Amino acid sequence: MITFGVVGIEHPHAMNMMAGLLAAGARCAGYGTDTPGPLFEQCGKRFPDLPAVDDPRRLIENPAVDLIVSADIPSQRAEIAIAAMRAGKDVLLAKPGCTTLDQLSEIRRTVEETGRHWVVAFSERVHVRSAVKAGELIQAGAIGEVIQTIGLGPHRLKPETRAAWFYDLERNGHILTDLASHQVDQFLYYTGSTSAEVVASTVGNYTLPSRPEFEDFGEMLLRSPRGHGYIRVDWCTPDGLPTWGDGRLTILGTRGYLELRKYVDLAGRPGTDHLFLVDGHETRYIDCSAVRLPFYPDLIGDIQNRTQVAMVQEHSFTATELAILADLRAVRVGHLP
Repeated sequence: MITFGVVGIEHPHAMNMMAGLLAAGARCAGYGTDTPGPLFEQCGKRFPDLPAVDDPRRLIENPAVDLIVSADIPSQRAEIAIAAMRAGKDVLLAKPGCTTLDQLSEIRRTVEETGRHWVVAFSERVHVRSAVKAGELIQAGAIGEVIQTIGLGPHRLKPETRAAWFYDLERNGHILTDLASHQVDQFLYYTGSTSAEVVASTVGNYTLPSRPEFEDFGEMLLRSPRGHGYIRVDWCTPDGLPTWGDGRLTILGTRGYLELRKYVDLAGRPGTDHLFLVDGHETRYIDCSAVRLPFYPDLIGDIQNRTQVAMVQEHSFTATELAILADLRAVRVGHLP
């Protein structure tokens, strides 16, 4: 079995990745962050039996560690990943895996030179049972050939919970680089695309004129030889919603379509992971609560066997690159300067 260490806990995704690896049988050598705060304390409460370390980068030097996990400040994830790969470790990162094209180029070179895995945990797919079930249905031909995905990623801002770096575009990355990387991942995965072009993109500030550099709205249009994709992300979820965001995905096929209401069903069904299938015979609701999540067991197998089952390496590169390119090319609207 593999051993992992956690370098950087600046987002709750760190704990979700830790939980996934532990449930799959991995061992944790320790966790730490450069700026201990509420999330670090929360991690200690959630995993009281795991060792906290004062200098998390020592985990990169530890020969017993196979995998470095990081949800550090986004702009710092590339440096951590490169150091880990050069030390002979594989890497699992929260999205975004990096924030600039220069960082991505250096990561590509490092992967080529070291042969290590650089994997981004696009949690809105790999942690979501309805998203896994959608993939199974598409592979079984339930809706024919996929033509288009429409991915919506709304989030609640909760400004009182955000660290100062969150509002700094140089440190956090732009909204399409960050949030929309999930939906880019889904577009590529469900259409079976290995490349795509950004047809159009927009970023805006509509709700926070006091922070004119901050982007609370983003959209993009993607096209590939295999399909089309529309993506909208935002920080505009109202407080009346009982969860952090009404994340949805519609997948259009030649013989039907799927709609995923991942985190809440406004029609009133309790819980998460609501999936609807419409085909030539019926409209059907599918309960996905018991669907197995294969990502972490597959990732452990990839580390042990040097395979790419959990996520193909080029997929992580392509999804990250498209999200960054969409931000660089975006039309700026609203209160943005």
